Amino acid sequence: MSKFEEKLAALGVTLPDAPAPAANYVPYVQVGDMLYVSGQLSKDDSGLITGKLGDTMDTAAGAVAARACAINLLAQVKAACGGDLDRLVRVVKLGGFVNSTSDFTDQPAVINGASDLIGEALGEAGQHARAAVSAAALPMGVAVEIEGIFQIR
Repeated sequence: MSKFEEKLAALGVTLPDAPAPAANYVPYVQVGDMLYVSGQLSKDDSGLITGKLGDTMDTAAGAVAARACAINLLAQVKAACGGDLDRLVRVVKLGGFVNSTSDFTDQPAVINGASDLIGEALGEAGQHARAAVSAAALPMGVAVEIEGIFQIR
């Protein structure tokens, strides 16, 4: 088990198998030492985490959905690294999309659910740039979608 996976386990997180793409795209693309991971939907063992922030879902529930996205992102990184998450050098940037009403303005707090997990699990390697934006709708009604850019060795 990698040092990052040990830290995740201490946080109660076991990485799932990397989710398959939901449409006609690849889950990640590696260019040199940079890894671009396609948007990961808010999904856990129970299925898709759906809802609209500012309507059917509150900020705390949205942060839980973003955390699930982060777990799926790390699962994709592990798959791209041939199962060795210790090849991860750092998280460069996360792009978070929040299914929210036009008057909801707490997108950063929602995406903190992903940033907080990544920071706790990866330490300095998890410090990243980020965007947190509103979306009128997301695929299959999910609450959150997050994409990521990672540096690997």
